[in-house]
Amino acid sequence: ALTTTEKEFMANAARGGMLEVQLGNLAAQKASSNDVKQFAERMAADHSQLGQKLQQLASNLGVSLPQDLKPEQQNVVSRLEKLSGKAFDREFMKEMVSDHTKDVSEFERAASQATNADIKQFASEALPTLRDHLKMAREIAAGKPGAKTQ
Repeated sequence: ALTTTEKEFMANAARGGMLEVQLGNLAAQKASSNDVKQFAERMAADHSQLGQKLQQLASNLGVSLPQDLKPEQQNVVSRLEKLSGKAFDREFMKEMVSDHTKDVSEFERAASQATNADIKQFASEALPTLRDHLKMAREIAAGKPGAKTQ
């Protein structure tokens, strides 16, 4: 049996991943900067993969994951949809830095504290990708030219 914390982690990870795929796809269309576009495409791809792994894990553990975003996450999408050009890039990257800061700490907590071995492993395996996203997001947000997105 899973703890409430483990179930919450899985639900939050599912919603967070959905949000990042959605925002990544949005940014791939709307971003004015190439760095932002490339980052967005990589994020959407990485979070789609993580989402599939999480879905598999959830079905193995008999957990049903949420299929929709929380209202505050939906608000972020709506807010970004209204922006364009440099304003979009700036707000999107700000969102990515704060989002991935939160992700990394949630996944670190799950990797160290989860009692379920599969959840622990999922969180541990996802961390390098999330840390990488955070590092790139910070560099792009700080306006470092040619921030590496590969």
